[in-house]
Amino acid sequence: MSTLTVAFDWLPQEVMENIAFFAATTTDVGPPSDLLPLLLSCRSIYHALSLDAHPHLCARIFKYKFDLSAALRRLGQQIATPEVLSKELRKRFVYLKRIRTRTDSQICTPDTSNSPMVGELLWLAYLMMLENDGKNVKQLREYAGMEQWLMEYWFDDMGASLVSKTLSEDQWLLDNEHNSLAMWLFWLFLRPDRFERTERNYRTFATVLKPTALAANKYNICHAPWEDFVPRSCLLEPTFINHYSNTYQLAPPTMAIPAILSYLSLVGPLVGSTRINYKGPHAPISFPSFEPLNQSLEWEADWQRCTNLAEKPLASQFSGAYKVGSLQGLWEGVFTYTEFTTYAALLSGRSPSILHNCMVAQHRQTWKLREYHLTVSRGTDCVAGGAKSQSLGSGDPLKAFFPSGIRIHEHAGTAEVHEPGKPAPFFYKQPSACGVENRDFECPEIQDIIVIGEGHSAWGQFNVIGRVRPCDGFVSILKEYAEGDRGQWLYRGYLVGGNNGSLSGRWRDTLSAPNANGYEGCFVMSRRR
Repeated sequence: MSTLTVAFDWLPQEVMENIAFFAATTTDVGPPSDLLPLLLSCRSIYHALSLDAHPHLCARIFKYKFDLSAALRRLGQQIATPEVLSKELRKRFVYLKRIRTRTDSQICTPDTSNSPMVGELLWLAYLMMLENDGKNVKQLREYAGMEQWLMEYWFDDMGASLVSKTLSEDQWLLDNEHNSLAMWLFWLFLRPDRFERTERNYRTFATVLKPTALAANKYNICHAPWEDFVPRSCLLEPTFINHYSNTYQLAPPTMAIPAILSYLSLVGPLVGSTRINYKGPHAPISFPSFEPLNQSLEWEADWQRCTNLAEKPLASQFSGAYKVGSLQGLWEGVFTYTEFTTYAALLSGRSPSILHNCMVAQHRQTWKLREYHLTVSRGTDCVAGGAKSQSLGSGDPLKAFFPSGIRIHEHAGTAEVHEPGKPAPFFYKQPSACGVENRDFECPEIQDIIVIGEGHSAWGQFNVIGRVRPCDGFVSILKEYAEGDRGQWLYRGYLVGGNNGSLSGRWRDTLSAPNANGYEGCFVMSRRR
């Protein structure tokens, strides 16, 4: 018997596991590789500390290496067992090593881009980012090299996104689950200050991002029909995802929203000093830190949207895909538009090349929004504002779903809404007046959320009204200029991230029928700091 074996034989098991834990966590990122020499030192130590036989040790290592609080909050305590965390630890480092070796970022065989392994890898990375509180992003960035993987996936001639192949054939970028997840990850890891403002970089990024952001007839901003305020089902089937040893049904996010955010954040700053970065739940324009990114609470609504859209039928009530009060306040951003003849040609069936060299103008705008809620307290006889509770009707989608002839009067902290044909007005209240943030007493149920406000752009002053769709937090805002012939424009999109988020999506004209392709552009609005 070796001296080492004798020295360890007399140690209590918990002491040996502590030694193994500290050996496994000598570095924050990467697998617990420093544990291997200890395990291989002798047979008795291997049997005493084998990860296969000691899931509690694996669970401790997992909690040190990865973030867990968001998953517990969303999935429940049943995922925190040693057995589940032990399996998750092994699974994650298998995929992180695969990312690190760039196995799937480029096309190796004709069907590589559709490999189930690529989908599992992208879903894991996306969910890790939604659950990130600082540890997950370090593993993905510093150990796995996720940023380099994404650059190869999107911009390499052999990238698995197939961008190079489709563009060489003047075809549209594939709008599939893999590309949607990869576009979201590209946005989440995007740091515009790392790229030089050169013509080459502009063309590299614009080639991918510009058509995806601008071609509203090819890339939808939502999976449920935008013209339905209470849609019955999603336009695509949910994906079954294995996460923490359990199977969940999730709807992948759309590719257009992060493409718009990336396009206006990255391509704009590369071509001129007058452009602004719009980063949403990241640091401000200068990107001095990434603290807002390291807050999983920022992504509660984004996670819930994936789960809500996988349900059949879709929920008709608010259930977490929108955080109450998120639109309240002062917002500033930009909206873009292309030449009308160019866009008309696009709608007539022209190929993506028509967008590569077209002019894209952009204007700054500012919104001042007030958010109001129609609430009903639980356990009551559905009484709201002193009258038997009814819902505000669902009107024309081109009018942000407000019924025709509606009248709104704002008072201190409330909005009185009159709908023709209804016996009594609806009384909406602002979040602070509703008590929705107060957890010390019974929280009211929110039946409806509307926003009212005003703003200005280079085109003049305007008023805005809007509604939030319950099932997925989809925001529709009608913008009407106060003077002149600028008319009405409908803004539709999602709030990406929480308090530090951005409202991103597309505007369209209100003259084309809802079921027809209209004249559209993209926009991003960020809360004024």
